[in-house]
Amino acid sequence: MSEAAGHAAVEEEARRLRQLRMVVDLTCNVLMQGRLSHEEAEDLVAAARRRALELFPDKETTYELILAPRFARLVREFAPPKKTGPPPPIASRF
Repeated sequence: MSEAAGHAAVEEEARRLRQLRMVVDLTCNVLMQGRLSHEEAEDLVAAARRRALELFPDKETTYELILAPRFARLVREFAPPKKTGPPPPIASRF
């Protein structure tokens, strides 16, 4: 590989890393706003995962080890699923 080709490959990887960083940062920031339903948050995380794997197709294991737990924690904290049970009983004052 020539020096120019090596330099171009390094620049391309740096560009993809910047894009990934922007996707992850944006996803985290939107999740932390707390304005998404649980389903919307899951859809956003799925889109971020797809984009990450488009940028780095051979790094699925890395995604699962590093980013998936981070996104899961944010979804749990800022977009928990709605509880679908009966409402709690109203305490009687008598």
